[in-house]
Amino acid sequence: MAHSKQALKRHRQNVKANVKNRAQRSAMKSAIKKVVKAEAPAAAKDDLAAAMKKIDKAAKNRVIHKNAAARLKSRLAKKVAKRSA
Repeated sequence: MAHSKQALKRHRQNVKANVKNRAQRSAMKSAIKKVVKAEAPAAAKDDLAAAMKKIDKAAKNRVIHKNAAARLKSRLAKKVAKRSA
């Protein structure tokens, strides 16, 4: 347990941030899975835009690193392009 007021506040802030970050990461992963598991190539293309938006938002809020976001977006786009070709 924390021993000072400062440490208690820091713990409260960390718990709140952890909940927010976890929710954002989960939403991002769900959007990615939706693209990967899409039946039709057209549906995958539509879901790709939403997934990229979630990835960008996570990178902007520092839930994931910007290079990790770029890597995820690149790999997703490659998968969708491969399917539609």
